[in-house]
Amino acid sequence: MAYQEIPKSVQTFMDHMTQKCEESHPHWAKNFNAGFANTLLTTVRRYEDGSTFLLTGDIPAMWLRDSTAQFRPYLIIAKEDEDIRQLIAGLVKRQFMYINIDPYANAFNEEANGAGHQTDKTEMNPWIWERKYEVDSLCYPIQLAYLLYKQTGETSHFNEDFHEGVKKILHLWKVEQQHENSPYLFERDTWRKEDTLTHDGKGTPVKETGMTWSGFRPSDDACQYGYLVPSNMFAVVVLGYLEELYQTIFNNEDIAKKAGTLKEDIDQGIKQYAKVNNQAGKEIYAYEVDGFGNYSIMDDSNVPSLMAAPYLGYCDKTDPTYLATRQTLLSQENPYYYEGTHAKGIGSSHTPENYIWPIALSIEGLTSPDKKEKERILDLLVANDGGTNLMHEGFDVNNPDNFTREWFSWANMMFCELVMDYFDIRIDAHYPN
Repeated sequence: MAYQEIPKSVQTFMDHMTQKCEESHPHWAKNFNAGFANTLLTTVRRYEDGSTFLLTGDIPAMWLRDSTAQFRPYLIIAKEDEDIRQLIAGLVKRQFMYINIDPYANAFNEEANGAGHQTDKTEMNPWIWERKYEVDSLCYPIQLAYLLYKQTGETSHFNEDFHEGVKKILHLWKVEQQHENSPYLFERDTWRKEDTLTHDGKGTPVKETGMTWSGFRPSDDACQYGYLVPSNMFAVVVLGYLEELYQTIFNNEDIAKKAGTLKEDIDQGIKQYAKVNNQAGKEIYAYEVDGFGNYSIMDDSNVPSLMAAPYLGYCDKTDPTYLATRQTLLSQENPYYYEGTHAKGIGSSHTPENYIWPIALSIEGLTSPDKKEKERILDLLVANDGGTNLMHEGFDVNNPDNFTREWFSWANMMFCELVMDYFDIRIDAHYPN
């Protein structure tokens, strides 16, 4: 691993956070420090070409989505620390290197070693760990590239791979607005229906809506209906980032216009097709739709989620449709909402019944305007860590000693980001003064 010990700037920040916690919430500090250090000490590999590889945790592969979320809280330190800044820039470089290998893949090997799901019925190659196409896998690297620039002014990651990758993303999202024309197929020989696509690998039929199709959710589970609304919301946000970047610093009106047009098309599709009524007759966002009138009312623990819409930048926390959606998601109308003797929150099809996710709890806190609610959730997360001082994938609402994944870097960093948010330390999209 790249780090045998915590860099001085990171330790200084951890000490600063410890001091803040000890003033009112000393029990948060141990978990914050354990999680914040864990990612650097256990997941990071750096290369002579300046790129950075990041393990997701207990799986020897790098997810485009997870790796962004794993590094996002370090953007605060990157403002002052050149080495951390280049570490994050290196991750963006590797992400776009991978996107240029195959923009349909969600997870990649450290080298072309043929590891992973090579027997899947899709266009695999030795670099690819898994080729489940997910819209958010392409949103996250754009988000990290943009936020790194806005937080620090860094531009070294805007290299040839970045520009080629952006062209591939725009082309792919355009193709997947009319999924019947897509070259993408995916099937896996498995008993688990969530791990494969129906209809000979094309997924359930969809009607053209303006939104862009996704085969899988951020949980890596198959979509029931092909238009995954929270991922399309995320796409709208990052297309706005691209529109801005190509207008202001790259002076490329062609790319800016393509990004802007695609953004408007997808957003119009969300507005027209993704709003439905809940059991009480209130207008909310569906989780998935197909354009034919079929939809699902639910949310998943992974981000992007409907709960995360303000966190991603799609809408305001006070937006009436969002608030009605949020209320629905935190009720029994969401089939993955669970309450027990120790906790309540949102789980996933990816984990057992009655297991809720620290990622979802962190997002619930990050999207709440109520500081007392953030405090409640942080207390809950610390109390339900299974005695490890780290976050897990999911835990049993009736027995937090039952959990999935001994350690999960993405969940650790989401917890850390919520602690930072509680103390008004946030990663935003504003250029530094």
